[in-house]
Amino acid sequence: MMKLFGLRGSEDFARQVASFLDVPLSRHVERRFDDGETYVRSDENVRGADVYVIDSLYSDAEMSAGEKLATLLIFLGSLKDASAGRVTVVAPYLAYARQDRKTESRAPITTKYVATLLEAAGADRLLTMDVHNLASFQNAFRIPVDNLEARTLFVEYLTGRDREGHEVEGPHLEVPGDLVVVSPDSGGMSRARRFREGLEKRTNRFNQIDLAYFDKERSTSGVSGSKIVGDVKGRPAIVLDDMIASAGTIKAAADAIEKHGGTVWGACATHGLFIGNARENLARVERLVITDTIAPFRLGPREGLHVIPTAKFFALAIGRTHKEGGSISQLLQT
Repeated sequence: MMKLFGLRGSEDFARQVASFLDVPLSRHVERRFDDGETYVRSDENVRGADVYVIDSLYSDAEMSAGEKLATLLIFLGSLKDASAGRVTVVAPYLAYARQDRKTESRAPITTKYVATLLEAAGADRLLTMDVHNLASFQNAFRIPVDNLEARTLFVEYLTGRDREGHEVEGPHLEVPGDLVVVSPDSGGMSRARRFREGLEKRTNRFNQIDLAYFDKERSTSGVSGSKIVGDVKGRPAIVLDDMIASAGTIKAAADAIEKHGGTVWGACATHGLFIGNARENLARVERLVITDTIAPFRLGPREGLHVIPTAKFFALAIGRTHKEGGSISQLLQT
């Protein structure tokens, strides 16, 4: 028996997932005491059930990421106390995942701490999308974790074709020929390579799309650098990243690409936080493709913004997790 919950801020997303799975969205009670403390519990019997809790952990106008995380932990504990069989956290955006290693003395490793909290509260499994550092994420958890990759969705949107090469319905962009995929740093080259392979496969342009990366330097004042490792001269480039926060990296990469004689055709990023000067920093990016793991409420109306829905993708993953033996890796093939 499957039970699917959507906590505050993720209710609409959860309803979409429930619709694709053809299951009802389970009821729960969620409110705050007068002093701000959270009260949350299931309003249905969950004894022995396979429970999925959807909660995208980003700050919005109503709750901070920390408040959402605290609510999630309380809810997990209440589910376990109510004898739920297995509890899977579905976090389209996982907060605190950027601090995945010590970058200076006494720096926190928040990925590890969040893993400890979720496990202690009773999570049996975690499903998320495009964490910042996959190796650190996997090493932080002792429970099974699944990381969905949005590149599959990006490739389909940019080519208008599914894995079998058939045309898909709905809006899409058409990538130009002689394209270069640019990673914003050397660490993102594996993601960029898989993205490139998907584009080549679905457009029959084998060995025609090149790779490059921006050799950036990060300091307390922001991101800098002007070197592109790879050939972008006279070619359109698409920058691929897992996240856009202030878009300082995107802007610096765009400057470097243009300095080396290339043009920025567009940018793809899974999670759009859009904080600080993001709108100004993205002014020269004509096409911006993101997913709806975080609603782009901070960016406001913008020409050339394309938001790809992910509810169906998560529903497919949940369906395979619910049925023992279902393959997540097969779902991620481009």
